[in-house]
Amino acid sequence: MGVAELVVDVAVVGLGPGGEAVASRLAQAGLSVAGIEARLVGGECPYYACVPTKGMIRAADVLAEARRVPEFAGTAQVTPDWGKVAARVRDEITTDWNDQAAVDRLVAAGVQIVRGRARITEPGVLVVGDQVVRARRGIVLNPGTDPAVPPVPGLADTPLWTNREAVRATAVPESLVVIGGGPVGCEFAQVFARFGAKVTLLQSNDRLLPLDEPEAGALLAERFAAEHIRVKTGAKITAVRHDGERFTVELDGDNPINAAQVLVAAGRKSDLAELGVGAYGLDESARGVTVDDHMRAADGLWAIGDLTGKGAFTHMSMYQSAIAAADILGEEGPGAEYHAVPRVTFTDPEIGSVGLTEAAARAAGINVRVGITQLSSSTRGFLHKAEGLIKLIEDADTGVLVGATSAGPTGGEVLGALVLAVHARVPVDQLRRMIYAYPTFHRAIESALADLRA
Repeated sequence: MGVAELVVDVAVVGLGPGGEAVASRLAQAGLSVAGIEARLVGGECPYYACVPTKGMIRAADVLAEARRVPEFAGTAQVTPDWGKVAARVRDEITTDWNDQAAVDRLVAAGVQIVRGRARITEPGVLVVGDQVVRARRGIVLNPGTDPAVPPVPGLADTPLWTNREAVRATAVPESLVVIGGGPVGCEFAQVFARFGAKVTLLQSNDRLLPLDEPEAGALLAERFAAEHIRVKTGAKITAVRHDGERFTVELDGDNPINAAQVLVAAGRKSDLAELGVGAYGLDESARGVTVDDHMRAADGLWAIGDLTGKGAFTHMSMYQSAIAAADILGEEGPGAEYHAVPRVTFTDPEIGSVGLTEAAARAAGINVRVGITQLSSSTRGFLHKAEGLIKLIEDADTGVLVGATSAGPTGGEVLGALVLAVHARVPVDQLRRMIYAYPTFHRAIESALADLRA
């Protein structure tokens, strides 16, 4: 019996949000498209990342707000129930991790679904299990990434959690060690702490959220301390053991930590060798795939999403998918711009940022002016007794913002105005002449503008 062969115009490897979008767009334009997926169609975001975790965060935030009733309005008794959270994640948000709805969307758009892990064997040719897929126009790569487990002795041999296991949790562990102080680690640490877990967060860096402004990391560290989340920065883990019931985490120069569960949130990884990008002359030992501003990685090969190293965000993958689709279809259009990439950490306080941090701007040789204001000094912040800040980074030579941070209640929503300002390069003088609604959280932008100085 011969090997099954499928011949199409374009093959899309990885059907996360961006892959689904580009496959649908090309199919609706009349091309024959094969969408290849080794896991759930729809990708990490709707099943194990963005969507279910924000459902968990919403539940944790409701608990925290209810606990503030004595501060503002009277008395309240709050009894956490993780069962409600787990049930909502399972039944409403992920449909018990069933991807049929995503499959149906793609099929309705005209995409042929191929299940399995793809490997490129030569330009335009992939092997998926016992099937060969030939793509006449080319291949779009959107394989996403997998959780990375640090090479700590013993760690990989334990029943650790990554984001995938944490999202499926049916009970809150009595105690939890979170390895990693980036957005994922911080979000999970706060969620499980608010539901009663005794949480210790271990961060190898000297501060939380090291890719964001130091003021944002410090703000979050203060909130974590108030919520009895123990944070150890500069932590070096030397070994991890599991005795069948509990974990022991050994630390260099500190006492070991015992916990019921360990959650690893220490970055993501991809395997370019497994994907076979060497068939296009690309370096399979690289961390990602370099693309031009139209997502071209090589002749007949496009890449979008996490693999491109421009930000492991759903919105980045979706943005790049539109550019790649237009290029494949021969449509004229602008290339990608990355000077105003927004990102939000959905902790409480919520931390949104866009563009360059102060340190990155200075490292780029920009003549920097910085403006900062505390949210508590605004009327809305005072009324809410809210913690937060707005920090602006101005290029003094051009008079436009090159970066901004909005931290506080709905910090990611307040960020919207700042994303527009950075993206459109709106002159700071024009921003100062705007009318900011009173009393809103975003009105604090006006105070930060007034504070801009060298």
